[in-house]
Amino acid sequence: MSSLSTCLWLGRFALESKASFTKAFTSKSQNYRALTNLYSNKYSTISEDKKPETKLTEEESEKEGKNKLDPVKQLEELNNLFCEATKQRDELNDKYKRALADSDNMRKRLMKQIEEAKIYGIQSFCKDLLEVADVLGKATECVPKEEVKDSNPHLKNLFEGLTMTESELHKVFKRHGLVQLNPLNEKFDPNMHEALFQQEVEGKAPGTVVVVSKIGYKLHDRVVRPALVGVAKG
Repeated sequence: MSSLSTCLWLGRFALESKASFTKAFTSKSQNYRALTNLYSNKYSTISEDKKPETKLTEEESEKEGKNKLDPVKQLEELNNLFCEATKQRDELNDKYKRALADSDNMRKRLMKQIEEAKIYGIQSFCKDLLEVADVLGKATECVPKEEVKDSNPHLKNLFEGLTMTESELHKVFKRHGLVQLNPLNEKFDPNMHEALFQQEVEGKAPGTVVVVSKIGYKLHDRVVRPALVGVAKG
C-alpha cells in the first residue's frame, strides 16, 4: 500500500511539473513573439520615417541643380568680378604712385632746405657785418690822402690799420660767398639794384647806373642787400 501511494505521488508530481513547464514555455514564447513584433514594428516605423527624409533630400538636390546658373551667366558674373578687381587694382596702383611721388617730392624739398640752410644760414649774421664794413669804408674814405705820410705817423698807422681791417673783412666775406655789388656804369638790374633817382647824363645810355650811393651785397646767388644807385634818364 505504501509503494502504491509513492507511485501515485510520483506520477502526480510529474504531471504537475509537465504542466507548469508547458505553461512557462508558452508564456516565454508569447513574450518572445511580442518582443519580436515590437521590434519589427519599430524598425518598420524608423524605415518609414527615413523614407520621406530621403525623398526630401533628393527633391532639394534636384531643386539646387535647377537653381544653378548656366555657363553664360557664370561667365558674365566672373567677368564682372574681374572688371571690379581690375578697377580696384588700378585705383590702388594710382594711389601708390601718388604717395611715392609725394614722398619723393618731400624728400627733395627737405634736401633743398637742408642745403639752403647750410649755404644761407649765415645770412642774418652777414647783414649785421655789412654795417661794420660800411663804417670801415666811410672811415677810410674820410681820411685825407695827403695827410697820410711819414711826418704824421699816428694818422698813417691808423689809416693803415683801418685799411688792413677792411681788407681782411672783405676776404672773410668772399670766403663765405658774400660778394660786393658795385654796378657803376652797368645796366640797371631791378633784381640787384634799387634806384633812388634818375638824372640826365651826357654820353650815358638810358638805364645805366651813374651813381652808387651804397654798395650792395649778395650771398652766393641771393641778394642780401641791393645796391642803392642813381640811373641815367633817357
